[in-house]
Amino acid sequence: MSHVSPVVVAIVGPTATGKSALGIALAQRFGGEVVNCDSTAVYRGFDIGTDKVASDQRQGVPHHLIDIVEPSETYSAARYARDAAAIIHDIVTRGRLPIVVGGTGLYYRALTRGLFPGPARDDRLRGRLETVARRHGVERLHRLLREKDPASGARVLPRDLKRIVRALEVYYLTGRPISEHFADTRSPLEGHEVVTLAISLSSALIGERVARRVDLQFDRGIVQEVRRLLDAGVPDTAHPFSGLVYKQVLEFLHGVRDEAATRALIVQENRRYARRQLIWFRKEPNLLWLHEPGEASSTIERAVAALRERGVVR
Repeated sequence: MSHVSPVVVAIVGPTATGKSALGIALAQRFGGEVVNCDSTAVYRGFDIGTDKVASDQRQGVPHHLIDIVEPSETYSAARYARDAAAIIHDIVTRGRLPIVVGGTGLYYRALTRGLFPGPARDDRLRGRLETVARRHGVERLHRLLREKDPASGARVLPRDLKRIVRALEVYYLTGRPISEHFADTRSPLEGHEVVTLAISLSSALIGERVARRVDLQFDRGIVQEVRRLLDAGVPDTAHPFSGLVYKQVLEFLHGVRDEAATRALIVQENRRYARRQLIWFRKEPNLLWLHEPGEASSTIERAVAALRERGVVR
């Protein structure tokens, strides 16, 4: 008798592409439960700026890993992978379909491919490497990386100082290239088949959707939400305040710019973030892309067709 691996469906892609609605629709249709994959939605009280799906909008579909930590905590990708894997195992055990939904690429990668935590940062070593970059140019460090770790040298861009320094730091602290550590990394979902749908819209359509969403966020009271959080004692240095929307609203409240300029900046930063998300997910293996799906009903049918083709649903 052949063993059938339990299936996990994931829905990823840039912001404002309709991931949450698709996740709920598929969960309703196939007896699923949604597992959040957004790094800010885990924090309590940060609702409007993260576009959390409110309880009364979830259509009876259970949602997990939303509102699970206080804003004063820092929630990591490694912790997310552990928490999400445990919840997914439980959903599967109960005969339900886990549907991972969100656009935080690092969380998705940590869950599906594992995360190499690596040695802790070494400030003295980093300082020496950064001094070399200042004196001789980052290209000198990149040549060193290509010599010590050819795989990382080919993967990391020649002027990406942050990743070059980290890769060299790991090499000198462990004696092994970071690419070897990545190769040894195991996913917490080993033994599961992960089928991932990635939604891609044109930048023009994302821009339109983002602009509408920002207007709606201000209409719903994003400024008042931030004021309430501050009044409740959440410091403006709390990690979720560094996220999109919240960072710009904080600056507005501190008098950095007026509301019209704040709205325009949030739209601009969301569009940039969407481009970064698209670049990230294009590098992820084995994604089933839904390009320019158009209307929501069309998206659902195309997603169902893709899942049927993979034998996930009937």
